[in-house]
Amino acid sequence: MFDINAFSLKGKVALVTGGSYGIGYAIAQALHGAGATVVFNDINQELVDRGLAAYKKDGIPTHGYVCDVTDEDAVQALVQQIEKDVGVIDILVNNAGIIKRIPMHEMSAADFRKVIDVDLNAPFICAKAVIPGMIKKGAGKIINICSMMSELGRETVSAYAAAKGGLKMLTRNICSEYGEHNIQCNGIGPGYIETQQTAPLRERQADGSRHPFDQFIIAKTPAARWGTTQDLMGPAVFLASEASNFVNGHILYVDGGILAYIGKQPQ
Repeated sequence: MFDINAFSLKGKVALVTGGSYGIGYAIAQALHGAGATVVFNDINQELVDRGLAAYKKDGIPTHGYVCDVTDEDAVQALVQQIEKDVGVIDILVNNAGIIKRIPMHEMSAADFRKVIDVDLNAPFICAKAVIPGMIKKGAGKIINICSMMSELGRETVSAYAAAKGGLKMLTRNICSEYGEHNIQCNGIGPGYIETQQTAPLRERQADGSRHPFDQFIIAKTPAARWGTTQDLMGPAVFLASEASNFVNGHILYVDGGILAYIGKQPQ
């Protein structure tokens, strides 16, 4: 008989990187709702304060820390501080990320490296920092926020696609290397999600028509809508919980079916 308590995160400590707003904040809300104690970081004090205020408003007790996730020494110090303040990290959500939309032939190597550093090197650094504690506990969950660009290419996102493709393979390799320690590493690949960052792409035009990019996404999505951050909550709780203990090295695409769909035939 299935025990619904397998989805409970009671007693677990979850670190969500870049968890001040957007997808990271929504996932943190979900993990808290399932019983976890949530901590988060962001790149500067302003963003951490913004996150703390939002969590307080929503009645979610949390700890916020300033930390650059591309700085290995800083991340090691962060994990030690969290262990001191809250406890050993049971769940890591590698959410922090950036994107630079620049045609590849115009993109500097420095910009390319920056995206790789935040979107790929940082998840490696953070996972490396928490894995020893997970090994000692004999259990752990790592969730990497991948992307449809882990599978697809698109103009102006060469660095992002390269990083997210690499993150998919890092996910599989962490599974391969640490699965015997009861550590599960999986990814969530969001589709196009309604956030503050994507709001301009969804604004109605002066004549009442959809923005061209909005039209493009709706036409490419079998669900015929953008996703919401709430659509990511259930998958996150599943991958963070004991209900997914035999799911490892998997990328769960939450995309409304885009990756399964070739698109409508032109009329």
